[in-house]
Amino acid sequence: MDEILNATLEEMGTISFDCSCGKHHQMSIEKLIMGKGVLSRICEIAEPFRNGKILMVSDNHTYDAAGEKVLELLEGDEFQVKNLILDSGDGILIPDESVVGKVLLNVEKETNLLIGVGSGSINDTVKYISSRTKIPYVIVCTAPSMDGYVADGAPLILEGRKISFEATLPYGVLGDTDIMKHAPQRMIQAGFGDVLGKLTALADWKLAKELNGDYYCETCVTLVERALLKVISRVDGLAKREDEAILFLIEALNLTGVAMGLLGISRPASGAEHMLSHYWEMDFIAKGKFPELHGIKVGIATPIIAEIFDIMKDDIPKEIMEDAPQKEYCEDLLRRVEAPVSPREIGIDRELFYQSILKGNTVRNRYSILQLAVDKGKINEIAQQVTNRIYGS
Repeated sequence: MDEILNATLEEMGTISFDCSCGKHHQMSIEKLIMGKGVLSRICEIAEPFRNGKILMVSDNHTYDAAGEKVLELLEGDEFQVKNLILDSGDGILIPDESVVGKVLLNVEKETNLLIGVGSGSINDTVKYISSRTKIPYVIVCTAPSMDGYVADGAPLILEGRKISFEATLPYGVLGDTDIMKHAPQRMIQAGFGDVLGKLTALADWKLAKELNGDYYCETCVTLVERALLKVISRVDGLAKREDEAILFLIEALNLTGVAMGLLGISRPASGAEHMLSHYWEMDFIAKGKFPELHGIKVGIATPIIAEIFDIMKDDIPKEIMEDAPQKEYCEDLLRRVEAPVSPREIGIDRELFYQSILKGNTVRNRYSILQLAVDKGKINEIAQQVTNRIYGS
């Protein structure tokens, strides 16, 4: 029971066990390979699909980072590869209807494997198409920027709204730290922000268990907590791009993804901090503004949600408050990786911030500290208090 706590990351890909939470958990990722110099194993992963065509999807940035090398390796081993490079200009790729449609139109009849080379947007787009076409996919990670590599949800933009679509788990995940440590520093900061968000996400999940009767799995919580501690123990190495710090970060992001995959829900990884992030992102996209990286927004939102936990402490069981992080602790960790701390730093104006506190609970049908504040009639007071602290009264 709970064998996963003693398994290596690679072993977790196909693990199956009876959990102490009372459920049977299993994963179905055939190849989960992380480490230094592992990019050359792409042909090994693709070998079962040699008799068909491969569609490889990247954007102009991720093709330069790893796609060109992946293509060279595959073609050198005589795989048939169609190479699709999406143009994201100088910014980040927005996974909306036009991007999903363009990739889908490039899937030929004989295609039997999809390979995404990238991080968030590429991964979400390819996994969504994989789930609808039933063509397996492999993701080659180019940055330790988010936790969705081994998750089965695909957050995409539809008619200006960010919606998490049910998708599928990858056939394989390949993460080479030699590549990921050269990702833009902003993406490393984003990955850390996404990991940091687990501090409030786990507190939120426990809150939902105690006050709303939600299902809760201690094993998956332990898995995420262990990953968190490893990253925090080497937090100062992230700004220096130290190999071990980068490896711990990508492992933490993938372990969190494993926890989500085992449960079929994102509760171990996503709480009220993600609701604020999604609210801000949808507003930015609707106004045609650069939406900022997901993990940067999650990182900024985490100390804010920690502050709301503290404001609401009289309405929260003591054992949950013991697990909730302190705002100052979260802010200090963000500063140590040189990441933004205030919403003002990424262009979130006062009104947008105020409205996100008021309405953040509506982004997802999930019990959280924001919902508790609404239920207790305190959300207006909290929104005003936190907004005044950040933007001035």
